[in-house]
Amino acid sequence: MIDLNCGVLAELCRAVLPQMIERRSGGILNVASTAAFQPGPGMAVYYATKAFVLSLSEALHEETKPYGVKVSALCPGPTRTEFGDIAGFSKSAALTRVSMDAEPVVRKGLEALEANKAVVITGALNRAVAFSTRLAPRSIARKIAGALNL
Repeated sequence: MIDLNCGVLAELCRAVLPQMIERRSGGILNVASTAAFQPGPGMAVYYATKAFVLSLSEALHEETKPYGVKVSALCPGPTRTEFGDIAGFSKSAALTRVSMDAEPVVRKGLEALEANKAVVITGALNRAVAFSTRLAPRSIARKIAGALNL
């Protein structure tokens, strides 16, 4: 997971950015997650890799802006895709209630990239949860995230 979510992502960005900078155009939309905003006991590596995606994307956003290159981090919450089936949590009633359809998530991500917005969090509930982690002490945020993951 670390190799894919961090290593491969960084390698792909490194592979395409020099040409984009030279052309003074192009864009990268990296998929982070609302998990990127807090530690996640029970899914620690996943949460940590998504924090890496968010941080790298925000840094590249600033670094490439003067060259006309757009970089955005898409931070969806639970999204209805085959991922839930494969990962084994598609049957969770709580996740099913708050999950978004994939199409509006993709649309919001592409709109954010076009507008060169550094970070987009899809869904009002997801934005509220991501923002709340700024207000709560980290000790509480990690306990809540851990309780939701178990």
